[in-house]
Parts: sequence; C-alpha cells; structure tokens
Amino acid sequence: MGSVSSKAALQRSRQRSVWPPLLLVGLLLLLGLFLTIAISLSFGSVALTRPELWAALLKEGSTINQTIVWDLRLPRVVAAIMVGSALGMAGSLLQGMLRNGLASPFLLGISSGAGLAAVLIVGLRVWAIWLPLGAWLGGVIAMALVFALAKTRGEISVERLILGGVAASTLFAALQTMLLLLSPDGQVQAALTWLIGSLNGRGWTEVRIVGPSMLIALLLGCLLARQVNLLNLGDDLAVGLGSSLVRSRLLIGAVATLLTAGAVSIAGLVGFIGLLVPHGVRFLVGNDYRLVLPFSAMGGALVLCFADLLARLGPIELPVGIVTSIMGAPVFMWLLYRRSGAITRG
Repeated sequence: MGSVSSKAALQRSRQRSVWPPLLLVGLLLLLGLFLTIAISLSFGSVALTRPELWAALLKEGSTINQTIVWDLRLPRVVAAIMVGSALGMAGSLLQGMLRNGLASPFLLGISSGAGLAAVLIVGLRVWAIWLPLGAWLGGVIAMALVFALAKTRGEISVERLILGGVAASTLFAALQTMLLLLSPDGQVQAALTWLIGSLNGRGWTEVRIVGPSMLIALLLGCLLARQVNLLNLGDDLAVGLGSSLVRSRLLIGAVATLLTAGAVSIAGLVGFIGLLVPHGVRFLVGNDYRLVLPFSAMGGALVLCFADLLARLGPIELPVGIVTSIMGAPVFMWLLYRRSGAITRG
C-alpha cells in the first residue's frame, strides 16, 4: 500500500515539475505571435506608428489608416494565423497517425489534389469565386482516393497509405503541369503564383468562407489527441487498449484533410510548415499529443506570420511559399544530418 501511494506521489511531483516549462513555452509562443502580428500590422508601404496603429484598430483617426489596417493588413494576418495553425496541426496529426516524422500533407497527396482543383478553376476563369471551395473539394477527394488505396482486408495499412499518397501526388503534379502547359500565359502566371503559395490580396471573404470549418477542424484535432497517443504506441498495443485502428485513422485523416484543404484554399501550396513545426514542438514539449497538437497549431501560426512578414521586407514582395521553403529546407537538412549521425553512433 505504501509503495502504491509513494508511486502516485512521485507521479504527481513529476507532473508539477513539468508544467512550469510547458507554461513558459506556451507564453513564449503567444508573445512571439503577438509581436509578429503587431509588426505585420505596422509594416508596409505605409508605415504606422504605435499610436496610429491603435487608433486605426479602434476605428479612430485617419480613414486611410483604418482602411490599410482593417481591409488590407488585418485580414492577411488572420489568414496567416489560420493557414499556419491548420498546417501545423495537420502535419502533427499525420506524423502521429503514421508514426513517421516525414509525414506531411504533401506526402499523402492532399495538397496536390487541392492544387489540381485550383488549376482547373483558374483555367475556367472563375477562381475568385470558386477557388476556396474547389481546392477544399480537391483535397478531400485526393485523401479519399489515398485511403481507398490503403484499405485492405478491412484494415488501413500505413505502408499502403504512404505509397498511395506518393502515387497520387505524382499523378496530380503531372496533371497540373499538363494543364499549365495548355493554358494561356496569363492564366499560367496566376496559377503559378497560387501554387507557390501566397497570402497577397487575401481578404475577409476567404476568412469568412473557410474560417468556421477550419476552427471546427482545429477543435476536433485537439479532441483526437488520445487516439493519436494510442496509435503511437503501436498497432497491437493500441488494439489491446480498445482503439479501433480503422476508425481512428479515418477520423484523424479526415480532420487533417479538412485542415490542409482549408489552408490550401486560402494560401495555395505553402510547404514545410506541416513537416517541420511538429518536430520543433515535440522537441520542446515531448511526445504527448495532448500538448503537441495545440502547440503545433500555435507554432504553425507563428512561423507563417513571421514568414509572411519576411516576404514583405524586400523591394518586391515574394510569395510566402518561397520564404517557408528557404527557411525550412536548411532546417530539414540539419534534422536529417542529426538523425544520420545518431544512427551512425548507434
């Protein structure tokens, strides 16, 4: 009896010792996000001082400043927060479900399916109206195809899921290239700008269309933390603890698809957020997905807001997808180098 009580006391003391660092990480992420938002709202072709920014946010003072903040910069920042948080959580869900640190929305064909639908809509010259819905449907259809390929004997195979995603991504990318080659020059430029990933010109329309479903998907993703934790223990142990592998993977895949398709419908194909942010979050808070999932959403929002700010620093605004790739590729190479070094030492 005494040993049981001592173990329980030790576990409680460990939990108490873990919480302060976690709270510090959360506060630092929120502080970094707040500062990035404030700088993004102040910076631009028309720089705003802090009093001018506060006055514009309160809809006081210059009407020009109010227009700049409320109609141009604020919806773009909100879109960056939505897209970044969605990609961060989607990548975390997929990596946890597949127990593969290289898993991302790009790997499973979700982004490619949404991109193909977007190219089709741009080719039909109705992209301003139907692009968000079309890209969302393209991502959902792509993920449904990949899951259908992965299902065998009433189960969903992780290996077949990854292979099916790679095959679907390759097919959709080829179809995108073919459609671009057959399109007039003006449509090619518009489609390429969107496929690279950009937040330029995003307004309240995109936020209102996609925002509610994305918020619901983020909440659902947090509720799936227990299922992701069970899948991380291995299939046999997860089944022994009462988890249905097919149902869990379908739910996690569906939520990840909703998040990715919503993000792609707003910003296009923004890379590396869903791949790298979960790695950084797991390094900071551990492998408990009750923490990894919400922290990945916060980290993704911070990284994309910062990347969008960097995209607007130069004399010519860059698509944010280029900035995330430039930022993410060296980090990814470093992670691969560390992993190969650990394997060699092992």
